[in-house]
Formats: sequence, structure tokens, C-alpha cells
Amino acid sequence: MSATAVHSLWTTAAAPGIDKIPAPDIEYAQLAPTLIVLGAAVVGILLEAFVPRKGRYYAQLFLSVVSLAAAFAAVVALAANGYGGTKAQLAAMGAIAVDGPALFLQGVILLTAIVAVFTFAERRLDPASHGNRVDSFAAQGASVPGSDSEKAAVKAGFTTTEVFPIALFAVAGMLVFPAANDLLTLFIALEVFSLPLYLLCALARRKRLMSQEAAVKYFLLGAFSSAFLLFGIALLYGYAGSVSYARIAAVVDGSVTTVDPVLADTMGNDALLLIGGAMILMGLLFKVGAVPFHMWTPDVYQGAPTPVTGFMAAATKVAAFGALLRLLYVVLPGLRWDFRPVMFGVAILTMVFGAIVAITQTDIKRLLAYSSIAHAGFILAGVIAMTDEGISSVLFYLAAYSFVTVGAFAVVTLVRDAGGEATHLSKWAGLGRRSPLVAAVFAVFLLAFAGIPLTSGFSGKFAVFKAAADGGAGALVVVGVISSAIAAFFYIRVIVLMFFSEPKADGPTVAVPSPLTMTTIGVGVAVTLVLGVAPQYFLDLASQAGVFVR
Repeated sequence: MSATAVHSLWTTAAAPGIDKIPAPDIEYAQLAPTLIVLGAAVVGILLEAFVPRKGRYYAQLFLSVVSLAAAFAAVVALAANGYGGTKAQLAAMGAIAVDGPALFLQGVILLTAIVAVFTFAERRLDPASHGNRVDSFAAQGASVPGSDSEKAAVKAGFTTTEVFPIALFAVAGMLVFPAANDLLTLFIALEVFSLPLYLLCALARRKRLMSQEAAVKYFLLGAFSSAFLLFGIALLYGYAGSVSYARIAAVVDGSVTTVDPVLADTMGNDALLLIGGAMILMGLLFKVGAVPFHMWTPDVYQGAPTPVTGFMAAATKVAAFGALLRLLYVVLPGLRWDFRPVMFGVAILTMVFGAIVAITQTDIKRLLAYSSIAHAGFILAGVIAMTDEGISSVLFYLAAYSFVTVGAFAVVTLVRDAGGEATHLSKWAGLGRRSPLVAAVFAVFLLAFAGIPLTSGFSGKFAVFKAAADGGAGALVVVGVISSAIAAFFYIRVIVLMFFSEPKADGPTVAVPSPLTMTTIGVGVAVTLVLGVAPQYFLDLASQAGVFVR
């Protein structure tokens, strides 16, 4: 072919009048919270490369807190401008929903992340090593536990400051997850927040082998759940000819008339819809830790560094329940009578199993893990209600639960012996006499988990159980109340152990934390009491935010 012929081909291709690929239309202002956190995470990686080792810790901490606070300010600004209500819309060419539930959950995730980052940065709990203050994370994540390179890293005073940008990437994924408005965005957000969490779980300074085992378990089971989710997405695409939530919902309720000829054979095939929907639900139920997809929870909660456990237990639940709500209320409301009996069974199993197995636990972190499984069951009761009140009750419960969880795990970091954190329950005997304030604060968190009146736990449980009863799930409320009573036994058992047992002579000490951890615990207590004593404003806020854009 001659050069002139090639040239004429190029000019023809570029000639006006021929359809061009349209440039994507991105609403940067509406996506600001996520973009701020992602930008800060990238800058954090650059800080690791260019800032001298001595200055990294302060630079990363400052960047993380400022970016999370700025992202929260952006969420508040969007809500104040009406994007949580009348101006709710789809952004990024329909991939992201900017509406009440998305903004409410993003706000909760960002506030939880700020107080969790304070526990990441805590450096006063362990004794100084070779004259350097140390945090909860391995000196050098890549070195083999017990190897010469690890010993050299500890001696040189290295710290894994990469945990801050890694946590920011996880937060960015969590912000997108409840706001995702198509199945591919949902999957990408899931991977963006899961992969950093697998890494963070493996970075404990003490008990490194246990920490790495927890990370491998989490990674393998997480990969299974991601595969289920992805296969479900493929089946739903075959069913509806689209990954968009609105399009799938329209095909489910039969309002779509145009059929893609390529998909004519499979489109509207109910087998694809039911199997695909079930697989996506499995992927999301894994993330919330519902039975029978809970196997990873106790091992990962116990093995991961405690600051990471607190962050993961709170923020992941908020993001995953947000995505679950959007899937059930926006995409599959036409399948209500198909999935409701299954969700009923999952919720009952989750509440009862979590409450009963927690009684047998002897490790405080495992006990809190099974407690979190029971709480997933309580929240599912609100999800199953399938009413507007159900949405708002779940939003309120998630806000209340996340701060109690981060606060409780922050207290666990303070009780220490020669081997680091003393998580065996026998070590907590007599803690109320050794350190009355720490024991009292932990008791407040345990009472909130138990749902005792005048704590946020009571307001949250009352809201979800009322929504479930009004939504025709009265049997679920009965099981929930019985499970709560069983759960109250082991929470109160810990309180009795702390205040009414004799402290052992060789018992653990309570470390004095820096203002960072004190702030985390203080915020946790304040939110627990405020949402318990005067919850009405926040319940109203959740009900105003409880409308999905479709």
C-alpha cells in the first residue's frame, strides 16, 4: 500500500461527521470525598519514596488525618447542598450514586477511619526498643519473622509507615462500595478495599506468624468470595444485558421492551437471575461476616494487629451493609419474596450462632469477633424489613456500632504484659481494681454491645427490631431478643471478671497511651452515650438520608 493511500485512510478516519468515542462526563465535585482520599493515598506512597525515614511517621499521620477530615468536610458540603435529598443524582456516567444513604455511610466511614488512624499512630504502649518508640506494626513487613534482617530493622528503629497510605486506599474503596451503582464498580471497589486489608492484617509487630496466618486465611477466603461475586455479576449481565443497577431492576420488573439481539436467548432467564443474585449476595454476606460465611472472622480478628482489627471490624461492616442495602432495595426489590426466606434463615443463624459460640471464647479479641457476627445478624433484621424505616434503622445502627467497636479495640491495646497485648480473658481478672477508669470505659462499650438502655446499642437494636416487626418479620425480632439476652451473659461475665475478681500478682499492666488513643476512646464513649441518651436527632438524620436515587 502506498504512503498516500495510508495517509488518506488516516484523514478519512479523522474526518468530521464520523461518530467519535464520547469523552466521559465526570462530576468531580460530587466525587470529591473519594478523590481526596485516593489522592492522599498516592501522595502517601510518594512520601515513602522521597521523605527521609525519620520524618515519615509525622508526615504520613498529618497527611492521613488532614485528608480524611477534608473528605468528611466534602461529604458534609454535599449533604448541605441537597445531594442527600432533592438533588440526589448519579455521577461518573451512572457508575456512582450520590444520594442520602451513600453520603451518610461515607461520613460514618471517614469519621471511623480518623479515630482508627489515631490508634495506628500510637507509639507509647510498647517499651522503647533500642531507644526508639515503636507502634503495633512490624519494623519491616518484608522480612521473615525472627530473621537477621528483622532484628537489624528493629535495632535500626525502622517502622512500617506504609500502613497509613495502605489504610487510605482501603478507605477509598470503602467510600465507593456503598455508592456503586453498577456491578463492575461494585467489584472494583471491593478489590480496592480488600487487598490493602489483607496486607494490614499481616503486619503485627508481636506474634508475627499468627498475624501472617490470619492474613493468608483472609486472603484465600476473600478470593473465594470475590470469585462468587464476579461469577454472579457475569450471570446477572447475561440476564439483563447490562451491569447497571437501574437496567437490571427494569428487566426484573418487566418494564424493558428493547432486547439486545446478542442476548435474546438468555435475557429474562430467571435461572440466571436467581443464581446470579444469590452469588452476589454470598460475596456481600462474606464481607459482613454473616453465618455461614463467617469462618474468617475470629481468626483474622485475633491475628491482625489490634488497631487494624478495630478499623476493619467497624468500617468494612459499614461499607458492606451499604452495598447490600443498595443491591436489595434498588436492584432486586422485585425478587423480595424469593430472597427474603433465605435472608431470614441467614439472619437467624447469624444471631444465634454468634451469641452462643461467643460464650465459649477465652480470648477477648475472639469474643469480640463472635459478638460482631451476632451484630451482623441484628443488622440483617433491619435489612430484611424492606421498608424505608428498615434503611434508616440500619444506617443508624451502623453509625452507633462502628464507634463502639473502634473504641473497644482501642481499650484492648492498653492491657499488656511482657508478651505484648494480654488478650486472654483470665488476664483481665481484677482489672477494675488495677485501673478503674479503663475497666469502666470497657464496661460502657460492653453494655452498648449488649444493648443495655441509655447506650447507643439499645437505640440501634430498638430501631432495627421495630423496623423488622413493622415489615412483617416478627419471628426475627423474637429470635433477636433471645440472642441479645444470650449475648448479654458473656458481656456481663467480662464486667464481673474485671470488677469482682481478685487481680493476680503477675497480672498485666495497663499502659498509659498518648493523646491519640485517648481521643479514640473518648470519642467512642461520647458517641455511645449521646446516641443512647439523645438519639432522636441522629435517627431523624438517618431517616432523611434513607432514600436511594434510582
